[in-house]
Amino acid sequence: QLVESGGGSVQAGGSLRLSCAASGRTFTNYAMGWFRQAPEKEREFVASINWSPGSTFYADSVKGRFTISKDNAKNTIYLQMNSLKPEDTAVYFCAASRYNGVSFPHLGAGDMNCWGKGILVTVSS
Repeated sequence: QLVESGGGSVQAGGSLRLSCAASGRTFTNYAMGWFRQAPEKEREFVASINWSPGSTFYADSVKGRFTISKDNAKNTIYLQMNSLKPEDTAVYFCAASRYNGVSFPHLGAGDMNCWGKGILVTVSS
């Protein structure tokens, strides 16, 4: 099970940090990542990280503003979001997959082994 936390409302230019904690199992040797879905839009890739080594990958729209990281001991990944824009408003989902994190932008929902329920991030102008 994956559980997201840390969402909420923030003004443009602000920051938020999302967390995704794995419970009930470990995700050693899995890649993990974040996707988001804005109203009336398709779900899109945001960022991913391989468990070992911790290679990271980002969508062009968030590169330089968002940082994905992990804490192996806590079985948790994070998404630090800075310089937030109104277009970042979406429900953010955490996911884990056996595929390499570099593949995440091209994977479908069924390619993920586990999904979180999602958490809302709202950025106001």
